[in-house]
Amino acid sequence: MLDLRRREFITLLGGAAAWPAATIAQQSAISVIGFLSGRSPNESQSVVKAFRDGLREVGFVEGENLLIAFLWAEGRYDRLPALAAELVGLRVALLFAAGGTPSALAAKASTPTIPIVFSAVGDPIGTGLVESLNRPGGNVTGMSVLSPATVGKRIELLRQLVPHATSIGYLRNPFNPSSVLESNEALAAADALRIQVHVLDASTDDEFNMAFAALANARAGGLVIAIDASFDSQRDKLVALSSEHRIATIYGSRLNVVAGGLISYGPSFTDLYYRAGVYSGRVLKGEKPANLPVQQPTKFELVINLKTAKALGLTIPSSLLARADQIIE
Repeated sequence: MLDLRRREFITLLGGAAAWPAATIAQQSAISVIGFLSGRSPNESQSVVKAFRDGLREVGFVEGENLLIAFLWAEGRYDRLPALAAELVGLRVALLFAAGGTPSALAAKASTPTIPIVFSAVGDPIGTGLVESLNRPGGNVTGMSVLSPATVGKRIELLRQLVPHATSIGYLRNPFNPSSVLESNEALAAADALRIQVHVLDASTDDEFNMAFAALANARAGGLVIAIDASFDSQRDKLVALSSEHRIATIYGSRLNVVAGGLISYGPSFTDLYYRAGVYSGRVLKGEKPANLPVQQPTKFELVINLKTAKALGLTIPSSLLARADQIIE
């Protein structure tokens, strides 16, 4: 776990050194990006690589003309404002808000002038980050995960896995501003399928345990887990609880299925981070966030773990297997 009180600067060669703010200010030939994430570094390696690849595509390479200052909240959203302020204090040329809406909101609140690019926000307009998708206005732009629109799709997929279920759970983090919008989408989608939804709020280990116990008491036939950075940091815990309680669970990220989860459907986060890297490079070259439209996902992934399905006694419909982008056996 990184010490959040230290500034971590990861160079191209993979070394780390704490650079005082005054030293950074003197590096006129080097662009400095402040990387603010609600996630944890140990489960973010693939998306960080994608972000670096996007920057490289437009000519920015760490160790040559770029430095990235990483600060991680590790699922603790209450830490984000202080971390954002710390990065602003370093006089970075750009703030990159990774890990969803809470990071983006903390970044925006920390500065009205430093350009901000976000990686994966569910509702940029509804949460007040931008004025519109086509003309964001202000100093903020980035990538939308369109998570409210995909919630309904995950419920439909879960219904195909457990066709006789009359009720399911929807697990959300109440501290994520996008959670209400997404749970409303879940309720609407389930209502159309005549399924009852139990909306469960959790953000700590004890609350996760209580949420799964509540699902068992309600005899819910399945569970949808919201896309949330703090849940990424608790991936193994959530997968283990789903297995322990033998509940069919659908996630928004393929990494949950790689870790032993049953099924996932959602945008390709590596693609979103790559494109956010390209956007960040364009901003560093002088383009204004106000004029860069918020981009939406173009790649979605359906991943299925057959070993987990067998352990749960589920038979995956052939129609789902044919559509899957990845099958884990």
